[in-house]
Amino acid sequence: MDADAAVEAVLRAARGKRSLTVSCSAVHSIMEGAMDPEHRHRLNALDLVLPDGQPVRWALRWRHGIRLATRVYGPDLMLAVCARAEQEGIPIFLYGSRREILDPLIANLLARYQRLLIAGAMPSAFRKLREAEQETIASEIEKSGAGIVFVGLGCPRQEIWAYENARLISLPLLAVGAAFDFHAGVLPQAPSWMQRSGTEWLFRLGQEPRRLWKRYLFLNPLYLLLVAGELLRIVRLGSGSQSHPRPVRVG
Repeated sequence: MDADAAVEAVLRAARGKRSLTVSCSAVHSIMEGAMDPEHRHRLNALDLVLPDGQPVRWALRWRHGIRLATRVYGPDLMLAVCARAEQEGIPIFLYGSRREILDPLIANLLARYQRLLIAGAMPSAFRKLREAEQETIASEIEKSGAGIVFVGLGCPRQEIWAYENARLISLPLLAVGAAFDFHAGVLPQAPSWMQRSGTEWLFRLGQEPRRLWKRYLFLNPLYLLLVAGELLRIVRLGSGSQSHPRPVRVG
């Protein structure tokens, strides 16, 4: 599914007040699923897992013959959905990150989309929630009047959150990666040529070396080996855990 089709799917679900779980997944997200059968089950249970990273888009073409013109980049998808939400008067809700990120994010979105309705914003608790807390947060989001929920908790927490809250929140839940930080203006985005060439990870590594060095220096080579193994038919991953994953209740 390309970006235009993804936007249409989100808007249809929003109009119908229907659950729709969406993840914009780069290599990190795919490898979390590859290495953890429970998380693989969660990813496979989401409604839309979109190729956020160029290496994921390329692998879809090599392995499955799926030829997408561009990747479905989480920050761009977020803006495209906000533009349509503004046109149709559908309120959005922002869940995750920190208050000092959410405040400039809201200001920047409203500067870009003056008529955009923001039903609410709630920062992450950065801990495991009790079941009652999880249900309270889900209830607050539903009662806010929002039609679309953007989730910015980082991978894999945001995918876990979307998976676990789909049964509690009858709205589209979009896990959009670093979009909150980018659109709040606290992290710069890679130049377009690096995004197109699949070298965006080098730019991000330079921005946040302490946080990201293990992710990129270990997971990227492992991803290439996994893709090569699948192309050569010597690696085949199952669908993941056969039973429902244990509750994590990230918040």
